[in-house]
Amino acid sequence: MKSSVNGFLTVIGRRRGLVTSIVVGAVLGWVVGCVNAGYPAADARLAASKLEKEIMALRSDAAPTRAVGQDLRMFERVFDLVKEDYVHPVDDNTLMAAATEGLKSALAEKADMPHDQLVGAATKAMLSSLDPYSEYMDRKAFQSLREETRGRFGGLGIEITKRDGPLKVVSPIEGTPAERAGLMPGDIITHANGTPIEPLSLIDAVELLRGEPGTSVLLTIARAGTSDFDVSVRRELIHVVSVKSRLEGEVGYLRISSFSEDTGADLADAIQDIRNETQDKVQAFVLDLRNNPGGLLTQSVRVADLFLDSGLVVYTKGRDHEQRFESHGGDLTNKRPLVVLINKGSASASEIVAGALQDRRRAALVGEKSFGKGSVQTIFDLPDRRGMKLTTALYFTPNGHSVEGGISPDVEIVDDPDTEEDEQLRRALALAIELAGGPSVYWNSGVVQ
Repeated sequence: MKSSVNGFLTVIGRRRGLVTSIVVGAVLGWVVGCVNAGYPAADARLAASKLEKEIMALRSDAAPTRAVGQDLRMFERVFDLVKEDYVHPVDDNTLMAAATEGLKSALAEKADMPHDQLVGAATKAMLSSLDPYSEYMDRKAFQSLREETRGRFGGLGIEITKRDGPLKVVSPIEGTPAERAGLMPGDIITHANGTPIEPLSLIDAVELLRGEPGTSVLLTIARAGTSDFDVSVRRELIHVVSVKSRLEGEVGYLRISSFSEDTGADLADAIQDIRNETQDKVQAFVLDLRNNPGGLLTQSVRVADLFLDSGLVVYTKGRDHEQRFESHGGDLTNKRPLVVLINKGSASASEIVAGALQDRRRAALVGEKSFGKGSVQTIFDLPDRRGMKLTTALYFTPNGHSVEGGISPDVEIVDDPDTEEDEQLRRALALAIELAGGPSVYWNSGVVQ
C-alpha cells in the first residue's frame, strides 16, 4: 500500500509501552490505492549487493544472519521506489554514498551493531539525505504513524521541522502539554535534558523528546528577543479535538487545530449547528487555521469543499504525473462571507485550504504569512510491517502558485505576544461583518462576490 501525504513531524511519545515515533502531523492520508511490490530493477539489486559487501567489509567479525537477506531485499525495494517515485531524479552514487555514511555513523556509535540493524541504518540515512520529510520507519514507528491519523497519540503535542538546520517549532497542537508550556511557533529547541540537538538528525532528536506519558523532558528554548530558557514539558496521552465552534455576535467562529479523519464531517456539523442555533440568521463565518500544522490531504479538500460549490481545490505535480482535487459538495454556508485566519504556524493542509479559498475569491485571508510547506509525501508499506515516507510531488493552489514560500494574507496583522487581546481575531470578525454588508471590501486578491 501507499498513501499520499504531506506534512510536518510531530514529536510524540510512548503509548502503553509501545514506542511511538515522529509522525506526519500535516496532511496524512491513506488515499492512494495498492502498489504492486514487483521485482526491483537491476540497479536496485546491484545497490543491495554493494551494501552487503560494504557491511561485510566494515563488520568482518561475524557472518550475516538469514534476517539480513530479508533486510537487503527491503533495501532493494526502498532504493527502487526512490529511483521510480522521488519528486526529482537522483543519482545512484549519491544514494549509495548516503547509505554508506549511515553505516559508518551507526558503527561509530555501536561497533558491534548487528548486520540487520546496519541495513536499517543505511536505509534511514539514504532517505533522510533526500530532504527533511522523506523517512524510513521501523515497525514501531510505522504503527505510530497509523495511530496518528486517528488523532490520538502520546507525547508532547508539538509539530517540528529541521529543514533549516536547527530544530524549529512549527506550532504546538491546541490543548496539549506543549501549548500549556508556552511553546510558540518559531521557537528553536537547542537541548533536550541537556543534550545538544544541533548535530543530531531529526529522527535522533525526536528520540530524545519522546517518552512515557507522565514523564517530563527539559527543553532549552531559543526565542527571538529573549535569552535562552529552559521549560519542562510533561508528556501525556493526547487526543486532538480538531474542530471547535462558537458564535461571536452575528459571526460563526470555526477553529480547526489539525486535519484528522473526522475533521470534514465535524466541521460540516459545526456549520450546520451554528445555522440552526441562529435560525439561519448567522451573517458570516471566520475560519481560524492559525497554528494548524496540517493533517489529512483528503480532509483539507473536504474542508475547502464545504465553502465552494465546485472547481479546483489543489493539484499536485510529481516527476511525471499530475493529480487534481476538485470540490463538488456545494457551499454549506449558503455563500455567506468568509474570513480565514492564518499565521506562521499554519502549514501544509492549512495552506491548501487557505490558498484554495483565496485563489477562488471565496475568502479574505487575515493574519501573517503561513509557514510554506509545498511538498507531498507518500507512505509506502515495506516488508515486515515497516514503512517509508517519500517526497513524491509538489502541490499548487488553483492559480498555479506553489506554497513552498508561504501564503500571504490579504490583510496583514502581526500578532503581538505582549498583549492579551487577540487583535487578529478582532479584525477578522470586524471584516466578516463588513463583508456581510456587501461586496465592497477590497484586498490583495480582489473582492468577495
